[in-house]
Amino acid sequence: MISCMSVNLKSLVLIFVFYNSINIKNMKILIVEDNMILCGMIEKWLLKAGYEVLTAIDEPDARNILKKNEINLVLGDVRLPEGDGISLLEWMMRSKMEVPFIVMTDYACIKDAVRAIKLGAKDYLQKPVHQELMIELVHSMLKQPVIVRKERSFVERTSEAARKAASLARRVAPSDLSVMILGPSGSGKEVIAQMIHRYSDRRDKPFVAVNCGSIPNDLQASEFFGAVKGAFTGAVADRKGHFETANGGTLFLDEIGNMPYSMQILLLRVLQEKEFNPVGSDKVKHTDVRIISATNEDMKKAVEEGRFREDLYYRLAELEILQPPLKECKDDILPLAEFFRKEHSGRIRVKNEGFTEEAKSCMLGYDWPGNVRELNAKIKRAVIVADNALLDVCDLGLENVDCNDNPEIRIIQEKERIQNLLDKNHGNVSKTAAELGCSRTALYKKMKKLDLK
Repeated sequence: MISCMSVNLKSLVLIFVFYNSINIKNMKILIVEDNMILCGMIEKWLLKAGYEVLTAIDEPDARNILKKNEINLVLGDVRLPEGDGISLLEWMMRSKMEVPFIVMTDYACIKDAVRAIKLGAKDYLQKPVHQELMIELVHSMLKQPVIVRKERSFVERTSEAARKAASLARRVAPSDLSVMILGPSGSGKEVIAQMIHRYSDRRDKPFVAVNCGSIPNDLQASEFFGAVKGAFTGAVADRKGHFETANGGTLFLDEIGNMPYSMQILLLRVLQEKEFNPVGSDKVKHTDVRIISATNEDMKKAVEEGRFREDLYYRLAELEILQPPLKECKDDILPLAEFFRKEHSGRIRVKNEGFTEEAKSCMLGYDWPGNVRELNAKIKRAVIVADNALLDVCDLGLENVDCNDNPEIRIIQEKERIQNLLDKNHGNVSKTAAELGCSRTALYKKMKKLDLK
């Protein structure tokens, strides 16, 4: 068994670009940065996004603020005029402050970020700080509803279960059926939602994603339907809601099972009547959106227990798509891992060449309870902490996984080897067969058996 230090690193499976500021209530962020220009710029971005912001120029100042205020997130520079971000993080850990900490550092000091992550920091931002990436990361950490307009590329999954879900998504896309995507947390339900949008006639209109479980009950109506100036305390201007923003496009309701019962009633009316009133207004607005929802809950059980309206459930689940857990899609693990490796390596500008064979075996042997999201996080961690060209089990935090050889893993590894050779040889079967030391006929039989094309 290999012994090495584990790292707790949380990251995003999907990267989104924000285009609309979000009004967030009572979320306080502490910026610890001695560069006043940079600090002021980040403060401006966060204020525009709706957060409350406090600033500190050194470690003593930051400690004082943390003692006196309920802080939801810390953005901390590693190097400060008095103290540093690392010692501040250590103090927070000793004080049992369960506050997410994001490290800010320049490329030359990336090792400081690695050290901070090993101590418990959730993620890092490389200077110069990019506005959209920073807001995206902060928003994710605080689990706020997300509005998006731009999808990122993703790897085509090849496992039978994942292909079935994707195929069904493409077939239902041209219709206007309401789709409910079922599956465990982190399995990639939003990828399926974006696929439906991309293959639909609404693809040139907005795709708006909302985390239903993260909106405070008293803000539900205003978030979805908008509000006019003066409708409530803090409503200093007219504001569009999600239905108006998504008009003509797709509204993705993530964690629909967590929507309050009172909001379920209002949602049902909008879906039936295709109209709504902004909070504080008697003016009726019309909407044309396609609803896609997602949940990891047993919705039929929720209906039976009275937590979710039966009529709304059947309105939202005109078609259900099951997105399987990653442990049921072993064929997807290594292609996804390679995709994430290239993505994160490019982002932080480090060079690596792939994974050790032991790392591949352990990834295949691991059950991935956090699904694709966990895989992405572990790959990101590995890219940051790796010292060698090939990422190993210690880099991935999988040193305690049983990597013992088994027939299923051997088959997957053989499939990967043949596919890699075919890709290298641009599909030339004769050349690939020669490198494998077998005949063309034998290779064709093997490809058919392994479902390779």
